Amino acid sequence: MITASVSFCRNCERFLSPPSSWVIARPESQELLAICLKKLKGLNKVRLTEAHFIWTEPHSKRLRVSLTIQKEVLTATILEQVFEIEYLVQYGQCPDCTKLAAKNTWKALVQVRQKVPHKRTFLFLEQLILKHGAQKDTISVKEVRDGLDFFYSSRSHAQKMVEFLSGVVPVRSKASEQLLSADTHTNTANFKYTYSVEITPICKDDLVCVPPKLARSLANISPLTLCVRVGNSLHLMDPATLQSAEITAPIYWRTPFESLASVTDLVEFTVLDVEPSGATRGKWVLADAQVALSGAFRSHGAAGAGEDDTMDYEGGGDQIFHTRTHLGGILQPGDSAMGYFLTNANFNSDDFAALPSHRVPDVVLVKKAYPNRRKKNKPRGWKLRSMAKEEGEEGETGGGRGVVGRMGGRDQKKVEEDYELFLRELEEDEEMRGAVNLYRAQKPGAGSGLAGGKTRRKGQGQFDMDVDEHASAPDAGIETDAEEEPDFPQVKLDELLEDFDDMTLEDSA
Repeated sequence: MITASVSFCRNCERFLSPPSSWVIARPESQELLAICLKKLKGLNKVRLTEAHFIWTEPHSKRLRVSLTIQKEVLTATILEQVFEIEYLVQYGQCPDCTKLAAKNTWKALVQVRQKVPHKRTFLFLEQLILKHGAQKDTISVKEVRDGLDFFYSSRSHAQKMVEFLSGVVPVRSKASEQLLSADTHTNTANFKYTYSVEITPICKDDLVCVPPKLARSLANISPLTLCVRVGNSLHLMDPATLQSAEITAPIYWRTPFESLASVTDLVEFTVLDVEPSGATRGKWVLADAQVALSGAFRSHGAAGAGEDDTMDYEGGGDQIFHTRTHLGGILQPGDSAMGYFLTNANFNSDDFAALPSHRVPDVVLVKKAYPNRRKKNKPRGWKLRSMAKEEGEEGETGGGRGVVGRMGGRDQKKVEEDYELFLRELEEDEEMRGAVNLYRAQKPGAGSGLAGGKTRRKGQGQFDMDVDEHASAPDAGIETDAEEEPDFPQVKLDELLEDFDDMTLEDSA
C-alpha cells in the first residue's frame, strides 16, 4: 500500500492544494479527491481510469483512495492495475490563521464612527453585516467609544468593507497609509492602511431642521421634518403635508446638520380623535388629530405616575393639542402614540429659531405606542445573532454581548436600553425586519434575563457567533390583567429562519 500525506488547517477547515493554495473540501468530495491526486507523482505517465474513496473512520486521520490505471506495455497490449493509497491527514495552520493567532499582524484597519449618544445604528449595522456575510474576512473587531474598528489582513478586504458600508448607510470615508519598512534595492515597501468611515449623525425617527437653503433645493420642503428611513441616503418627510425628500451622503456632507431630538426625547400622548383627510403616500395617511399628554385627565387620586409625568410641563398638562400627522392609517381614538412635545422645547439650533412660530406645531407624532403589551414583558419567540468576540482581546471585560456592548462598565446599562429599543423597532417596522435575519428561538426563556442576554455556544470554527436570546421572564410584580392591544405587531412565523447551528444530537433525541 502506498502512503502519502495531506495538510489540513483545523481552524478554518481547509486543505492545502499544492503548491500554496488552501481550499475548502468536504469529506469524499471531488475537490478533496483532486487534492489527493495532486500529491501523487508519475500519474502523467499512465492513464487514470477510475478513482474513488474507500470508507474510513472519520476520526482516524486517514484517507484511503482506490485508483485504477492503465498503460500500454507492448504493442496492442494494455496493462491495468488497481491499487490503494493511504493518506495521513496532518494538522497545521494556513498563513491566514497564523496571522489570526499572532497579535498586531493586521494590514488594514476600517474605523467606523458615528457621533450620537446611542448604539442603535451599530446594532442594526451588525445585523446587516451578518446577513450579507461581510464579516468573513475580518480578523477581529474592537469596540471603541463612538463606533467599531475592523481589522483585516489585506487591503482589498478593507476596501470591500468600506464599499459595503457606503452601500447600506450614508457615510464619508478617508484613506491614509503608514510606511512600516522599505527596501531601496528592490524598490518595495510595506504599508499599513487605515480607512476612516463616518456615518451621518441622523437616525430613524429623529426630528431634524433642514437648513433653509438646502430645504429650498429639495422641492421647497418644510425645514422641520422627520427622518422616516435611513439607507444609503436619508429619507425625510414633512408629517403635516406628507412631502418627502431624499438626501444623499455627498449632499449631506456639503451642508451638514444635526438632529433636534432623538427617540430618547419622545413623550407619550393619548389620541383623543383622528380625522383622515384623504391624502396618502405609500403606507402613510395624512390626518388631523387631537392629542393630550398621557394621564392628563386622570383623577388626582388615581393619577399615580401619570400625575408626576404631567407636572413637568407647565401649563400643558391638561391641554388638548391639535396637530397633523402621517399616522392616520394606524391611529384610532384611545390609542397611545409617541411624539415630540415642542410647546416648551428649547433647541440649540439657529435654523429652528429662524422658523416662524406658526410653522412650528405643538406636537409631532412619530409612531404608535403599545404600553399594555410592554408592561407584560412577554418573552420573544425569535432571536438574533451577533459576531463573536475574540477571547483575550485588549480592553475586554467579558460581560458584554456580541460586538456592541463589550466595553461594559458604565456604558453597559445604556447599551442594554438601546438594544431593547432596537428590538422594539424590529417588531414594529416590517420593512426594517426584512433587512435582517431573524431566527426561531428554541427556548424563549433562556438567556440572562436582560434585553441582550446571551447563550454562548463554543465552537472550533473561525467565525463562531454568540446567539442572543431576546427573552426575559415576566416580572412577578407587574400587573398582567391589562387588555392587550389587538393590533400589536407580531413577527410572523414565515419571517423566521431555522437556526441549524444550534441543532445537536441531544436536542433531536
